[in-house]
Amino acid sequence: MRRLISLVAVACAFSLASPSAQPTSARPNIVLIITDDVGYGDFGAYGAPDIKTPNIDSLAKAGTRFTDFYSNGPTCTPTRAGLITGRYQQRLGLERPLRHATTTDGELGLPANGRSLPQLLKNAGYATGLIGKWHLGYKPEYSPAAHGFETFWGFKSGLIDYYQHTDASGQPDLFENDAPARAEGYSTDLITARAVKFIEEHKGAPFFLDIAFNAAHWPYQVPDHSSTAADHARHLLPFDANTSTRADYAKILERADQGVGQVLDALDRLGLAGNTLVIFTNDNGGEWLSRNDPFFQRKGSVYEGGIRVPAIMRWPGRVPAGAVTRQVGITMDLTATMLAAAGAAVPPGARLEGVDLLPLIRAGAAPRRRTLFWRVTPANERAVRDGNWKLVIDNNRYMLFDIATDLGERRELSASNTAVVRQLHEKMLAWEKDVDGESKAGGSARGAR
Repeated sequence: MRRLISLVAVACAFSLASPSAQPTSARPNIVLIITDDVGYGDFGAYGAPDIKTPNIDSLAKAGTRFTDFYSNGPTCTPTRAGLITGRYQQRLGLERPLRHATTTDGELGLPANGRSLPQLLKNAGYATGLIGKWHLGYKPEYSPAAHGFETFWGFKSGLIDYYQHTDASGQPDLFENDAPARAEGYSTDLITARAVKFIEEHKGAPFFLDIAFNAAHWPYQVPDHSSTAADHARHLLPFDANTSTRADYAKILERADQGVGQVLDALDRLGLAGNTLVIFTNDNGGEWLSRNDPFFQRKGSVYEGGIRVPAIMRWPGRVPAGAVTRQVGITMDLTATMLAAAGAAVPPGARLEGVDLLPLIRAGAAPRRRTLFWRVTPANERAVRDGNWKLVIDNNRYMLFDIATDLGERRELSASNTAVVRQLHEKMLAWEKDVDGESKAGGSARGAR
């Protein structure tokens, strides 16, 4: 009996000391990793033949990879507004990227209402941090802190020079909370280091960390480069002399993947990986150097290449490992998913429009039918996906596609399915009436249409 008691005591001590031995009922840490302007097919797990992303791919091996996941919008600000609010960004008039702070957009942003994702997680006892890109307003009342991020280190505009940390106008754009900051180094590496530091400092209690890389958004500045040319933040295009290359783009994205590896290593080293929900995604379709295969079009468009993005979830014991799901999802679903995983109280006023994806990706779960909407202004593009049908309204051209069998949106089917077109058009009109009515009721000063 004494020997049995001793063995039990040793086993209990080992269990308590083991890094992975956290109770399954414990609220998970949450790490959300977002890359910027990267194509659906730019990762090894999504078929990239020329870019090495072993760390992001490892999340797919240990977790669940989505094939039919979408960004809330085809550009930066709209998608990020959908993430922070858990609702369609059209309700706030945030339908295009905010320009840099010296323009009239410097007065615009996402208003804080006490119901933002980080605020609700903070209310639930989570330490909250954003490292990297914000792009939802420059004024203090639109800042990450106003929305519940206790820690913010990064930039507020849509892009920064990777070395000089300036925005598109050449103005400094690096902040620690709301105070201007300075740092030396490549922005991807700085974001990684700050993210690891946040994890180390908050290892003893639940935390939510949003890591928003600027990679691989233009300017296409490769790591370990000495150039500090004044026009280095310019968006080089295919017709420019000495333009950027796919090889440059690959180096930028691979450096971000190395950063993801350092973050995952920190979770392992600190014994946090077993009870951490890690989510990886991208904010919209890729730019001209990206590989958006097998889809048509790219960033800025409501065709699949502009809005279908990679998404991977890893949570040992809670999310199936090595699985692939065709469950349709969208950015604002991540908001509902993270709040549900944390057990956070969501007030009725939040009116989340996303759904908790965790029950929908359990082993053996059948995909749930979804109806999702997109709109780009002023480009006059709209789209609705309902089940496998997708209606694209492009400058008053109505085009119907079966997304399940026509990923590239090449076979237009409206002539033989007019009833479907009519049904989806009616849904689009009803959705627009709803979101536009709320946006107008809230006033135009808070957003950019």
